[in-house]
Amino acid sequence: MGLIHDIFGKGRDEESIELMDEEMPTTPVNIRIERLMDFVDIDRIARLLKENNIVFLKTAELQRQDVGEFQNCVQKLKRVCGQFGWDMVGTQEGYLVLAPSIAKIVR
Repeated sequence: MGLIHDIFGKGRDEESIELMDEEMPTTPVNIRIERLMDFVDIDRIARLLKENNIVFLKTAELQRQDVGEFQNCVQKLKRVCGQFGWDMVGTQEGYLVLAPSIAKIVR
């Protein structure tokens, strides 16, 4: 009987493994709903993203009023998001969702 205990390691000390959680941001992440009305709004939106805000942009009005201006704004937002590693996605309802690098948009 003593041989079975020795085989299965009953007398050995057990090691414990501590799993660490992923690093959580120290500041809260806010979700903001903003309107994109003009090319000038992009600087304000970029400041919001730098402050770790997730931004839902209402773009339907700008799309109806001036499609060219809307396309310029989207191109500028794509460049800014690419520069800082932010994520951006559009919806069929006329929204753009912008997320800082601490959040990921699952498509």
